Amino acid sequence: MPFAAASPSPLGPPTHSAVIVSIPEAEPVVGHHRRVLDESAPWGVPAHVTVLFPFMDPTELNDDVHAKLSRAVATVPEFTATFGSTAWFDENVLWLAPDPAEPFRALTTSVAAAFPEHPPYAGAHEDVVPHLTVGQGARPETLRAVERQVQPTLPVQQRVTEVEVIVGRPEVGGSWDVIARFPLA
Repeated sequence: MPFAAASPSPLGPPTHSAVIVSIPEAEPVVGHHRRVLDESAPWGVPAHVTVLFPFMDPTELNDDVHAKLSRAVATVPEFTATFGSTAWFDENVLWLAPDPAEPFRALTTSVAAAFPEHPPYAGAHEDVVPHLTVGQGARPETLRAVERQVQPTLPVQQRVTEVEVIVGRPEVGGSWDVIARFPLA
């Protein structure tokens, strides 16, 4: 099955792609915070755990990429993730920690190995930590207040059965679309 076409945008075609695991069960808990505190939420990116970003130029997504992604993702069995606690990157990013984290790491490792020219986060981080961002870039006291609101609503549990490829234009509201889904083993 080929990649679906992204919705046409008056601002031009998509310029970026990502491989993610959507976590819709988290939306009631973190969605309203993400819309204010996570720049990707207003773009149309759902609550998620990133598998690989940045991925490739959307114009390069073809049948060969589809087949390679399908094989890479199929190396990881379906699993259930529980997001039962918050965590931090310094005092800049508040996130939900998945348990277990290892299947997310395995997805990133497998997809990155299939596409070595697209390392996770462009190679900026030596260790890729699976996480679901709640907020970033706000004052620490704002993020701490959000953390106090989120913690009593945890845990969030999600059965992970697939990854999605999304495309869009960063900083353009509502421009991101799912163009393919790949089942886990």
